[in-house]
Amino acid sequence: MRTQEALFWETQTARGVVLNDVQRQAVVNTGGALLLLASPGSGKTTTIIMKIGYLLAVKGLLPARIKAVTFSRAAADEMKARFNRFFPTLPLADFSTIHSLAYEVVREYFRKNKRAYQLIEGGQPYDKRQLLRELFKSETNENITEDQMDELTTYISFIKNKLVAPVKWATIDCSVPAAAEIMKRYEAFKSASNPLLLDYDDMLLYANEAFEQDADLLARYQRLYDYVLTDESQDTSLVQHTIIEKLVRSHGNLCVVADDDQSIYSWRGAEPSYLLQFKQAYPDAAILFMEQNYRSSPEIVETANAFIKRNKHRYNKNMFTRNQPHKPIVIRNLADYRAQTNYLLDAIKALDPACKTAVLYRNNSSSIGLINELDRAGIPFYIKDEDKRFFSHWVVKDILNFMRLTYTDKRVDIFEQVFAKMNGYITKQQMEAVKRINNNESVFDNLRQYGSLQGYQFKQVQECQETIQRMKGAAPLAAICTIRHKLGYEKALERMCERLGFRKDNLLGILDTLEDVAVGLKSMADFAHRLQALERVTKAAKNRKDCAVTLSTFHSAKGLEFDRVYMIDLVEGVIPSHSDVEQKLRGQSEAMEEAVRLFYVAMTRAKTHLELLTYNKREQDAVAESQFVSAVRTIISPPAALATGGKLAKKRKTPATYDPNAIRQSNQLAVGMAVHHYSFGRGRIVALTADNVEIKFAGTVKTLSLDVCLANGFLAPA
Repeated sequence: MRTQEALFWETQTARGVVLNDVQRQAVVNTGGALLLLASPGSGKTTTIIMKIGYLLAVKGLLPARIKAVTFSRAAADEMKARFNRFFPTLPLADFSTIHSLAYEVVREYFRKNKRAYQLIEGGQPYDKRQLLRELFKSETNENITEDQMDELTTYISFIKNKLVAPVKWATIDCSVPAAAEIMKRYEAFKSASNPLLLDYDDMLLYANEAFEQDADLLARYQRLYDYVLTDESQDTSLVQHTIIEKLVRSHGNLCVVADDDQSIYSWRGAEPSYLLQFKQAYPDAAILFMEQNYRSSPEIVETANAFIKRNKHRYNKNMFTRNQPHKPIVIRNLADYRAQTNYLLDAIKALDPACKTAVLYRNNSSSIGLINELDRAGIPFYIKDEDKRFFSHWVVKDILNFMRLTYTDKRVDIFEQVFAKMNGYITKQQMEAVKRINNNESVFDNLRQYGSLQGYQFKQVQECQETIQRMKGAAPLAAICTIRHKLGYEKALERMCERLGFRKDNLLGILDTLEDVAVGLKSMADFAHRLQALERVTKAAKNRKDCAVTLSTFHSAKGLEFDRVYMIDLVEGVIPSHSDVEQKLRGQSEAMEEAVRLFYVAMTRAKTHLELLTYNKREQDAVAESQFVSAVRTIISPPAALATGGKLAKKRKTPATYDPNAIRQSNQLAVGMAVHHYSFGRGRIVALTADNVEIKFAGTVKTLSLDVCLANGFLAPA
């Protein structure tokens, strides 16, 4: 007589579901804790579904006693749908997000304690962002920008998910002025309100508190579930891990499915280090490595596997595939940004169909110029995550307001929006004086007559007025260039970045994108209309269902796959960002390692065709190829001295030096510093990146590996 287990596997085989040895071990391991490390394309979801089916059909667990926690509601819904397809006759297990579980716990906890509460997110009458807006205004006497609001809410969420103590809030990096004080007032206001006000992250904190403070409530929830699974656990925060730990403490039956190499959300509190310390929390846990990739060609898998080994803080996995060889990864170094766009258009036009193709980029700002050209070319596209803020961004509004001033410089309301962002050095008090004048004359004339200008200001204001007058009727591209450089808008942005902590690359990227949109347009009115049309097109593309090329950020592409993938804007300053590089130079490697993981995630979306696109110029500025592209090029075509039988040979170790004054930390180096190299002698540092140091020795510039120089003590102060 066949056992229930034998029948289960026979049924799955008949349905065409065949698991490899590691997947099968993961399914049948149902006692105690299990960490399942699943490489990209390794059949993670199929394995989870099979495991739940096994628990129901073979182990006889009741469906309500299996808790499957997913990262998002969409993931939970997808998991349910796939379970129903695999096991149409079995009842569903309890699938939910961690937030819905927390809300259930909090609701019961507050009901027991007779405490009233109200949510302030998700369309509730009292709005979290409005409250923060009021607190920011009260604290700084300024209006918060959308960029600052996004950073402030991320900061607050990060602190709560990391369980950071209030005394350390001010130590968490945030460029928003008075962020820690605003958060302190925000939390105090919510706590003092009746009913108590809660945001989404508060539900996690109060659920954790409930489990800590109410032993009976914790015991009841522990008795509810015989087995708990968590998916995408590399994206789970410390407070979320803590809730799950308490939930399974009585029986320890937990399956954590994750990939530390795909942890890309540390900025919102994800805790990938938890996975590396899994054995500390669960000493008897089993750890399984699902390393076989079923998605991609060997050329992509082997290169991505070698690339991710740049990171040091990870499990030593070796992703492999038995798929048939296809074609090498393509690296294209194009002349400039517009050449990249033109190449993409030609490549996409040649595809039939284009619906299995994706164009991936790190920042949403990369999408607008591409959307503009795809729309002009009549190429259908789907946007995974539209850049909702671009068209309403204050930089875009500033440029349009400068253009409006060329039609009339009598509009005080328009001038007030931009007066501080040009070369006139006009003060707020002078602007207030002009606002009190209502004579329908030029704001510049009124400034000279009523603004109490200082001597040096008269010439500056005169030049600004003449520049705006000359702009009248200019083509929009020329107008934007004039605004950026002649009127001093770009320098004003740089000063704002220094004062308020805005990200300079992001703001200048918006200006670059506006210039791309302006190309070929004849009038500023045409430019304004084009932006409006692009906003409509972008919104429509979010809901497109027909066959179309997909546009997505690296982050949002996670979990997806495509036949062809084009990764674009692969230049230093974008991926990795300047901030990533600077932090590594200060000896902080976390941001750079996450950038490596992000690049790896994007690479592994491709099945058979992967192209990496970089360029040498953006507008008039030279840019450098991303060091990640250089690394991939070296992996694909290693130097002859390193190549042996088609595989990378080990580098010959250079004997270490023993100079007691040797420089061992990257933060001890700086551009312009004089150094002594053990072999090349005295030189001066002319450039630093996260990987290399460029030193000028007697007229010759040498590019040296930073890690090698530091590890071996090759450099010392001159």
